[in-house]
Amino acid sequence: MSGNSPPGRKFPLRLDQMAAPRKTLVKTPQGAATTAPLKPATAAPITPRPLLRPQQPLQHAAAVSARKAAPTGLGLDSAGVRQRMADRLRAEGIRNDTVLAAMAAVPRHQFVDAALVTQAYEDTSLPIGHGQTISKPSVVARMIELLMDGANAKTRTASAGPLGRVLEIGTGCGYQAAVLARLSKQVFSVERLKPLHDKARDLVAPLRITNLRLVYGDGMLGHGPNAPYDGIIAAAGGDALPQAWLDQLAVGGRIVAPVREGSRQVLVVVDRHEHGFKHGVHEVVQFVPLRSGTVR
Repeated sequence: MSGNSPPGRKFPLRLDQMAAPRKTLVKTPQGAATTAPLKPATAAPITPRPLLRPQQPLQHAAAVSARKAAPTGLGLDSAGVRQRMADRLRAEGIRNDTVLAAMAAVPRHQFVDAALVTQAYEDTSLPIGHGQTISKPSVVARMIELLMDGANAKTRTASAGPLGRVLEIGTGCGYQAAVLARLSKQVFSVERLKPLHDKARDLVAPLRITNLRLVYGDGMLGHGPNAPYDGIIAAAGGDALPQAWLDQLAVGGRIVAPVREGSRQVLVVVDRHEHGFKHGVHEVVQFVPLRSGTVR
């Protein structure tokens, strides 16, 4: 290399070296060579890129997610799904509009196990554990419709809770109790199986129902502390109605319960009048057996 050659640049370069303009050799009219700055090529305008933002802290992202409204009109959370169930119940013979509205308002899918949730709005009973089931929507609607035909229920306004004070025997998962609460002033629901009582309490809690009380106890004994009741409804059937239920029924009140008749179960309706009781028998049903005592 010639001694007149410029020394090689070393890195890192200084800012004045990086900013030095590039030059090229050009010839003058006299033939002498000289240097001139290289003209930059004309470039298309550059579109600025969007500013990249760092990821939000997890706590902030969780708070934003919690503030978002739950999607409506989609899947099992859709009011339309529940309304279609109510429309099918009407087509099958349920005529009471108030009962149908209550059925359309309560999210049944929240009361069934995750593995069975796609069947929540079919007209079928589903297992809920411990040998128990959630009743078919048509049976729930039919029994509540019969309860609504009681004398006391007919005298009450819809805004006051037409069913008045109701006792439910056999809480199960709590679905029927939630429907009853939309039609009653107060609902007391008794469950003899402690695991089911606890499960129902957890499933009902998100609905924030203020007029429903779940009781762990022996349903065959009713629930004396809050008697008398305008309505008593049972989700289990025995050979006869327990005397405690009859004693705790108010005058003008009605009991709707399955009772064994020979080799079958039928829905029995009992109305209490000033001078006694009146019994009626309705359609054939199939419920779990009514048992006494409590189980932890």
